[in-house]
Amino acid sequence: MNLHDYKVTMIDGKTKDLAEYKGSVVLIVNTATKCGFAKQFSQLERLYEQYKDNGLVILGFPSNQFLNQEPGDNDEVLTACRKNYGVSFPLTEKVDVKGADIHPVFEFLTKAKPGLLNESIKWNFTKFLVNHNGDVVARYAPKTKPEAIESKIKELLEL
Repeated sequence: MNLHDYKVTMIDGKTKDLAEYKGSVVLIVNTATKCGFAKQFSQLERLYEQYKDNGLVILGFPSNQFLNQEPGDNDEVLTACRKNYGVSFPLTEKVDVKGADIHPVFEFLTKAKPGLLNESIKWNFTKFLVNHNGDVVARYAPKTKPEAIESKIKELLEL
């Protein structure tokens, strides 16, 4: 299994087959607009704008599993991301990134790259970098700023 074997429901309710990202480098992030790390939205957007034409996709998965930091519905999440942070990269519907109802993509990601103590996502803005073949190549902690990942993204994009 790899990332390309999954489908997700986007924030607008449409289904997206992640096989469409074959050949792209994908950075997956669990997000929350009311999190202290939310300023990373702007940094992620900068990376997306800079490298999307070279094959980078950033895919945000909003989640409300950490201290109620994403309480709104999908429309509210989308509005906050666009208005407050200028986000244009794709977002999915709100999902669970851990626990009994974990989204299948996050089950795949966390098994491929477990955290320090266990597989589970510990907080918002955990990041997973996936190569053009759909394989998870790295996991980054929430405190890791997106620009710290830029050199690895460029390496995978062969820039």
